[in-house]
Amino acid sequence: MTEAKEGHVAFRGSRTWYRIAGNLDSPRLPLVVAHGGPGCTYDYVDTFKDIAALDGRAVIHYDQLGNGNSTRLPEKGPDFWTVDLFLDELDTLLRSLGIEQRYAFLGQSWGGMLGAEHAVRRPEGLKALVIANSPANMRTWVSEANRLRRELPADVQDTLTRHEAAGTITDPEYVAASRVFYDRHVCRVVPWPPEVARTFAIMDEDNTVYRNMNGPTEFHVIGTMKDWTIEDRLPDIAVPTLLISGRHDEATPEVVRPYVERVPGIRWVLFEHSSHMPHVEERELCMRTVSDFLKTQD
Repeated sequence: MTEAKEGHVAFRGSRTWYRIAGNLDSPRLPLVVAHGGPGCTYDYVDTFKDIAALDGRAVIHYDQLGNGNSTRLPEKGPDFWTVDLFLDELDTLLRSLGIEQRYAFLGQSWGGMLGAEHAVRRPEGLKALVIANSPANMRTWVSEANRLRRELPADVQDTLTRHEAAGTITDPEYVAASRVFYDRHVCRVVPWPPEVARTFAIMDEDNTVYRNMNGPTEFHVIGTMKDWTIEDRLPDIAVPTLLISGRHDEATPEVVRPYVERVPGIRWVLFEHSSHMPHVEERELCMRTVSDFLKTQD
């Protein structure tokens, strides 16, 4: 069994929770894993700890500020929750763990957006980057999500539209209709694995970050990130980069295309039987793929 150590890092008067699987003294690059959302928790990307057992590297998960085991700040509004806040938090975590001079970073969905924002600044210690199921432009993300939505059964579409018009998006009927989309394009394992269900349950308790930065659902994006893009800055990424996505992913080929076309030397792996979570939908293959990539950078 891979050893695990939990702790907290002080950040802006709050605390960021982290967990290390494996040994930070390993000669292999430590891997920092960032969850999506914005506003999810580490739980649903917990499977990446498998890599610690696979190849002996330390794998570090953390809950971003406002989420999960880190300090919750439900009183904070949209002006507080910014990309710069989470970049600062990441830098603080790296320094606190003493790995800022040598590490790899994997970000899933929003975590990959954060990873790209981190990488274009060319931090000295970043040696490898994995972008998993992430948009490079939120306008494209919304356009593609709504294209996928138009492929849902007509009654499901009608339910979504009716409740959005009425402002009743917390109604159980709306939630159930949204779940049809999620089961097709977010996680196709039914029932959802416990760690995935755990993340969504925690978000149901406190959706502060997701509500402010994204909006109510994956295809109804009205938060502060709605106009975000990194497309024009992608050529500034200067480290070996792996991109992964799923055949049925809400991060469609059109969504990830800017990474493929603009990040120098990027490698793209498409998981044929996955949607937005290859790390649970094709767990073993996904872990091997990421591990093999990282081993070439150690």
